[in-house]
Amino acid sequence: MTPTLGFLGWIVLGGIAGWIASMIQNRDAQMGIGLNIVVGIIGGLLGGWLLSLFGVDVAGGNWIFSLFTCVLGAVVLLWIVNLVTGRRR
Repeated sequence: MTPTLGFLGWIVLGGIAGWIASMIQNRDAQMGIGLNIVVGIIGGLLGGWLLSLFGVDVAGGNWIFSLFTCVLGAVVLLWIVNLVTGRRR
């Protein structure tokens, strides 16, 4: 049985993942902690879906793999947002 992160764990993990992704996509100055959390959590869902398309078992991973999944999805999400809205500098 694998331990789950719980509600608070997903908020913390989402915030860290969103912050890392915003630094990778050069949007850190435009995003606050609330938006980092939202981007990280949505990125976790998107990253899990993308990795499952490639046959990766995302449910069996530990919290480090969950962080990687969230960061991957958040980077993709911010890349899509940059395409739609145009990169702001």
